[in-house]
Order: sequence, then C-alpha cells, then structure tokens
Amino acid sequence: MALTLSKGIRPVDPHADRVLDIVRTGIQEQASDPVTLSWIRCVEQYHLHPDKPHAPDVLERVPLEERRARHAAVIECARYEMTTLYQQLADSEMGVVLTDTDGVILHMVSSPEFAAEVGPLGLRAGGIWSEAGAGTNGMGTCLAAGGPVSVRRDDHFYTQYTQLTCSAVPVYDPGGNIVAALDVTSRSLLMQQHILVLLGMTARMIENRLIDRQFRDAHPLHFHSRPEFVYTLHEGKLAVDEDGRVLAANRSAMFQLGLQSMEQIRARRIEDLFQTSLADMLQRSASSSFHPVVTYGTDAALRFFAVARRPASQADAACGSLGAAATPVPIGTTATRARPRPGLARAAQPAAAIEDPRIVAQLETGRRVIARGTPVLICGETGSGKEVFAHALHDSSARAAGAFVAINCASLPENLIESELFGYSAGAFTGAQRAGRRGKILQADGGTLFLDEIGDMPMELQSRLLRVLDERRVTPLGTEETHAVEFQLISASHRHLLTLVREGRFREDLYYRLAGVEVHLPPLRERSDKLELMRRVLAAEGGADARLSAEAERILLAYFWPGNIRQLRHVLGAAAALADGEPITRNHLPALAPGQPSHAGGEHPPAPGYGRGEPAQAAAGGGTAGDPSRAGHADAAPGLAKLNPIQANERRLLLQMLEQHRWNVSNVAKALDVSRNTLYRKIHKLQIEVSHPDHDA
Repeated sequence: MALTLSKGIRPVDPHADRVLDIVRTGIQEQASDPVTLSWIRCVEQYHLHPDKPHAPDVLERVPLEERRARHAAVIECARYEMTTLYQQLADSEMGVVLTDTDGVILHMVSSPEFAAEVGPLGLRAGGIWSEAGAGTNGMGTCLAAGGPVSVRRDDHFYTQYTQLTCSAVPVYDPGGNIVAALDVTSRSLLMQQHILVLLGMTARMIENRLIDRQFRDAHPLHFHSRPEFVYTLHEGKLAVDEDGRVLAANRSAMFQLGLQSMEQIRARRIEDLFQTSLADMLQRSASSSFHPVVTYGTDAALRFFAVARRPASQADAACGSLGAAATPVPIGTTATRARPRPGLARAAQPAAAIEDPRIVAQLETGRRVIARGTPVLICGETGSGKEVFAHALHDSSARAAGAFVAINCASLPENLIESELFGYSAGAFTGAQRAGRRGKILQADGGTLFLDEIGDMPMELQSRLLRVLDERRVTPLGTEETHAVEFQLISASHRHLLTLVREGRFREDLYYRLAGVEVHLPPLRERSDKLELMRRVLAAEGGADARLSAEAERILLAYFWPGNIRQLRHVLGAAAALADGEPITRNHLPALAPGQPSHAGGEHPPAPGYGRGEPAQAAAGGGTAGDPSRAGHADAAPGLAKLNPIQANERRLLLQMLEQHRWNVSNVAKALDVSRNTLYRKIHKLQIEVSHPDHDA
C-alpha cells in the first residue's frame, strides 16, 4: 500500500515524530494493530497533524440536551451500571464515560477533582471525541474500529492527550447496531486488559437493560448450556412475542445459537430454535418455580437450560398500585406494616425514603423479580437489615395479603429445625404437641417464606428443603400425607454461600435454587445515607425530641459499626436514655469511647463473606513484601487493606519508579508526564509515605 504524507507536516516533538515515522514505515509490520491503523486513518483519511495543538470541540448546552433527549433510553440504562463500575474501580483519578456514535460525551461519572483536571481537554459532557476530530483515543477509535480498544498514553494521536489512558467497548442496541461507546479514562500506567473485561461486562448489562426496556410487552426467555449461568451476565436472552416469534436477542444468545446477525434470528419462532414451544416453556418454568428446565436445540445436538416468563408489563400490572413502588421503604428502619410484628411497634414509624442509590437499585431489582415469583437471596453482614429488606419485598409483592413467615436457621437447635420447617403430626415424637403442629412452610402457603441465615442449615435438611422447593409439596413429620404449598421464597445469609459450596458445607443445587437473584446490602459504614438513617433510628429509639450534637455526629460517622444497624439501634437507644432530653454528646456514647474501633482505624474487619475488606490480603500483600522503600519510607500497613487489587498493582509500580529515581518526586513526575501535585495526590491515595516531601534536591 502506497502512503504519501500531506505536505506541510513537520514533526516538532518526539511523540509526533514517532507517530509519523510508524505511519510512514510501519504499515506492513503493524497493519493489524488497532492503534497503528488508527494513526494511518488520522493522517490519510482525516488529514490530522499530531504536532498541531488540537482545540477540544464541545457542544453548547442546547444541542447537547437535544442529543441527550434522542439517546434517553441508553443513558437511562447506563447510569446505574456506570456508577457501579466507578465504585468497583475505586479510583478518584479516573472517569467512566458514555458517548453516542458520533463520539459526543452524553454522561460521565468521576470525582469532581478529576473532572476539573480533564475538563479543559474536552473530557466532559458535550465533548466530541470522534476519531476524525480528536485523533486516536479510546472512545473514537472504538467506534471507528467497531470493537474494544485500549489507548495508552503515547498511543494517542495528539501529544496533548498522552497523559491519559483510555479503554472503550461498543454498546449494542436490541437490533444489533452499535448505539454507544462505554469508556474508562484515567492516568494509569498499567495495561488495561482488566478494565476491558469489566467494561465488556458492564456493556452487556446495559444491553440487557435496553432489551428489557424496549420489549416490556414481550416474554423474556433466559437460557444457557449450563444451569448455573441462567440469571447471570452470561445467559442468553430472547424477547418473544405472544405468538412465539423472536423480537430481540442479546449477544450471548446469538453466540450460543451459532448465529451471526439479528437478521438470522428476528421473526423466527421458538420452535425454530428449540424443541419446545413458548406455551410449553412457560408452563414448565412456572411448575419449576422458574428454576431452569432442560430443552434441546432443534438439531438435538445442544442441550440448554431455560426459563420463560410473562412480560414485565403484565408483572407490573399484577403488582398494581404497590406502595413500595411509589414510596421506597426505608431500609434500616422498620417498615410500617398493616400487621405490625410483635416487639417492633416502637420502631415502626413512617420514615423518609431510602437515599443510598445502591439499596434503591437493589430494592427495585428485588421488587421486579418477586413479581415474577423468582427466589431471592439477600446477602449482607450481620445486622445490615436483611429481614427488613425481605419484609419490604413481601409488602410490595402480589402476595402481600398473605403471611410473612420468618425462621432463623442459626437460632434453632438442629433437632428442632426439621419440625419447625415441615411441622409434625400428633404423637410424632416425645414432647410433640397433642394436636400436632403446622410447620413454617405450610404457614407460608399463599405468602412469603423467609429463611434467615440459610448458610447455617444442616446438610441433611438441605436435601429435604430442596425437594419441597422442587415439588411444592411438604410432608409433616410422623405422617405420609403431603400438602401442596405455594409461596414466595426469600433467603438471607451473612456467609458467602459459594465458599460453603466449594468447601462441601452447602449443597450446590440448593444454592442455585435459592439464588434466583442475589441482592447485596451494603454495611452501615458504606451507606451514603447513614447520617439520615442515624437520625431516623434516633427518633424511633429516643422520641422526636432526641437530637445529636455536632460532636456526636462526627463520632458516629467515623465509627466502623461492625454490628451495623442492629448495633446502631442499641447505641442510640442507650445514648437517648443517658441524655434524658439533652443533646447527645460524646459522654453519652460510652460504647464508642476512645480506644474503640473507628472507621479510620480499621481495627475491625468486615464480617466474613460480605465486606469490602475481602481483597485486603491481596492488596496488603502486594504492597509490603519485598518493598524497597520500607526502611526509609515506611507505609501505614493497617491502611493497605483498603486498597483493591488494581490499586495495589499501581502502588507497586509507583514504588519501583520512586526507588529508581531515588525518591526524587520531581523526577518521577517528569517521567510520568504529570504535575507534582497530581503525583503527590496519587502517592497519598496509594498510601505511600514519603519521609521528606520536599527532598527533590
């Protein structure tokens, strides 16, 4: 391929010289490299100059709002997933960005500090990052190439963007067309393969949301060749009309069915893909309580596990005017109920709505799947409000008029769990009631059965519970008579059940039966609405006149709360009694006296299984063993537990560079092409202690 550079291009800096040299001489050697191909397009097709300063193009407010209105669906479906990804990455020196197919930034999630730093470069809402305008970059090159791409610092076409690292993946609409690009932009020096994996997963979740949103009147059909992957990110998903015709499919469905484009599947019937009909699949799915059932491809060579459901619009109609849909239930305070539970009337107060976005999203997810009869597994630390959350789901379900029956599997002796769950007939065993007793499962018929601390159920009873869930029939002890039951199942555990499965302490088949959908409640220390929650709990425990001093608020917000909301309720109840009408101060919080664990001190790890501290061992280990700086630049070892694995890797790399430059921060900043202030923020964030911050002589 012949290549001629446009006249007038004069490389004036090393980066521009390198770009043009590779474009001029490296075509044959690197023709398959997406960055090289992008550089060639920039020079040959767009006639861009790498050494020429590029003024960022940004849309004005009115055209930006018009564009956002046209893409409202993808923005709505992406907002929550982008926020979740940002929280997973846990790096304030990065942003998660969504663009349309023209490269215009529609939505961005980042820290205010990072947004202020990169805003002048055009990395803000309205910024235009098409490859034709901004040269090689993550968003624009992803759209131009039609696939995932990572553009690290010097991979950018323009010199002014070489301080950034961008990774982006395309997002597809239900028709199989690219509708957006999802990007993570940071100052990271690391390879971005892990970012691309997380971006790909997030894009698939957005695509599934787009299908759900556009086809609310269609039957969703979930399938996979392995049953444990149904209801997960890896499942195939079809939207099917009442006549059994396929309206849309996600990428996993296309891959599993061996199809290349939506044209190959659109308007096909279920019978053309599987050895079943929609009516048969709906009937079998309902009979199995929406646990995956076996079906085969039309050629009988492939076996799938599938679940078909009624349309979301019908499920919402069945829920009708649910109070929880219009007024979110305050998780962390006891929900007001038509039939108050004994002993909780004092706490049952009308309260403000939830403000923590994660719990709002989890409650909405739970409400939707409960409407379709899907089992829900609630995961969270001890005292984080799992039973209250379960009550909220029950109250917003079609079974709200039925009983809510709770049993704590950890609080009952092993010899009583079986009789509590299944009941018994008269004279079934010594000490049995003369008339026998209905078990909890029978009591829950027509309502909701809540199995708290399910991870503590003995193995021998797990098989009996599994049979009840499969057959929807229960046999009391001491009799052969069976009773048909229908109930909504909700389970909860502070243990990590998959770990118990791997250790052989929990049945794998029961786990997948219970975890139709898993929801995770954050611990109190991580909730964004904890101050408002504390005030509501105080009002419930101490009355409307109880109030906190500014000092008490600071102490409560800084505390680690290993016992979560349960501990908070006890602490505030005691404080209100001690204050006796006066503002609560430090003196009224003896349980939180100096020397007790606080959030900053990190003396209490989260409860096992569901705490942010799980990666602590890897993160801490990554930054201490073999650290050359330990002698002269000591690290605060307890704080390293807060670093996630990505930050731990970045920390190791930065420590190596500091050691190479003999801890001269100015030289390291020059080598990284960042300001000293930016580098100092990164050093502080990664918990690297510099003995003499100004020893750059």
